[in-house]
Amino acid sequence: MATPSEGLPSFKINAGPLDPLWQERLKEELVALIELVEINSRNDNDWFDVQPLDDSGIKWEGTCWFIYEHTKYTFIVHFEIPATYPATPIEIELPELDGKTAKMYRGGKICMDIHFAPLWRSMSPKYGVIHSLCYALGP
Repeated sequence: MATPSEGLPSFKINAGPLDPLWQERLKEELVALIELVEINSRNDNDWFDVQPLDDSGIKWEGTCWFIYEHTKYTFIVHFEIPATYPATPIEIELPELDGKTAKMYRGGKICMDIHFAPLWRSMSPKYGVIHSLCYALGP
């Protein structure tokens, strides 16, 4: 699996959904996402499929999966790009896991506050959707 330390791209455009440059940032995000999917597919290590629900690129949905003892576990994933993005990290939700572990918040949101938020703040605006996926969901 590719991780940020293994060469995931950094983003150059500092724009969120309320910014006039959001569509340019969204293009950067989508290109990086396609690259990550291709890398993982070539290495036979794919573990997610997500896409924006519309052209605004604010709401995203898909699935992630994990194979354990020859059984594939698949979960619905969704998230919304916050208005203050990229200064604020994305909250990824796995609704099916709500209440199943201490690392999940209300609605199945993955707890990334303590460890990930400080890193995100120091790397903003270089981090994006792919970094959230790798840190929060990566196998």
